Amino acid sequence: MQFGVLSPFTDTGGDPALVRDYALQLEAMGADFLEIPDHVLGGNPAGADAQAAMANNPYHDPFVLLSFLAGCTTRLGFSTGVLILPQRQTALVAKQAACVDVLSGGGRFRLGIGVGWNPIEFTGLNENFHNRGRRSEEQVQVMQALWGQDFVTFKGRYHTLEDAGISPRPRSGHIPLWYGGHHEHTLPRIAKWGDGWMPNAYPPDQSALDIFGELRRLTEQAGRDPGKMGIEVWTSCGDGNEADWRKEVAFWKQAGASHICLTTTFHRRHHKRIAGKTAADHLAATKRYREAVVDLL
Repeated sequence: MQFGVLSPFTDTGGDPALVRDYALQLEAMGADFLEIPDHVLGGNPAGADAQAAMANNPYHDPFVLLSFLAGCTTRLGFSTGVLILPQRQTALVAKQAACVDVLSGGGRFRLGIGVGWNPIEFTGLNENFHNRGRRSEEQVQVMQALWGQDFVTFKGRYHTLEDAGISPRPRSGHIPLWYGGHHEHTLPRIAKWGDGWMPNAYPPDQSALDIFGELRRLTEQAGRDPGKMGIEVWTSCGDGNEADWRKEVAFWKQAGASHICLTTTFHRRHHKRIAGKTAADHLAATKRYREAVVDLL
C-alpha cells in the first residue's frame, strides 16, 4: 500500500514557507503522497447554515498549491481529495490537471474528484447544483478525451468541442482519475470511468468488505479489470495506540486497499483528529503513525 497524508493547512495556515517545509518533511519521512482538499467559496460563519460556514478556513486552490509544491519536491506524489468537478469548467480542469502532471515530472499526480455538497459554491460560480452528478459523468469523458487525443470533437448534453485540444497534454495521455463520495451512483461511475475510489465513510469491518466487493463486481460487469481498480482508505490517529493502528492497517491491506491516507484534522464518524494544531504537531503525529505501521504497508 502507498501511504499518504491529508494536508492539515486548515489548522496550520497556508504560509508558503510552511507548506513547502511540510511537504519536504513528508517526503524526507518517506510518505508517498500528499492529498489536498478543495473549496472555492465558504459561507459566512455568522449565517444560518453552520455546515456551509467555511469561509474562515484557508483552502489554497489545489492546482496552484500542487504546482508550487511540485517545484519544491522531487519524489512526493500528489492527489486532490477531492476536487469539486462540476462547479468548474471541464476543459479548464483538464488543462490544469495536465499542467500539474507535466510540471511535476509525470506520474506523480492523481486527480480525485467529487460532486460537492455546498450550494453556496455552485451559486457563486454560476453552476447548477441540481444536475451536478449527471454533468460530472460527461465531464469525465471530455477530460479523458482531451488528455488522450491531440484534438477532440465531442457533442454531448453539456459540452461541445469542435476539433479542439489542450497543450501540454500529460505525457502518458492519461491522468489517474479517482472518485470520492458515497452516493448510490458513485460506484457505477467509478466502474465505468475511474481508476480508483477514495471512501472515508467505512470503518474497518464487514461493511467495507461488502462495498469493496460491490465495486469489484460492477467493474467486472463494465468489462474492466477489478484487479486494477485502486482503493484509498482514510485513517486517523486522534485516538488509539500503535497496536490499534497496526490492526487497522493489516485489515485494509487484507481487504485489498492500494492506498491509505492519514488525516490528522478530520473529525467525523469513526475518524478522530489529533489535539494539536501546529505543523509540528501534525508532523509528529504522522511520523509516529508511519513508524508504527510502515512494515505492514
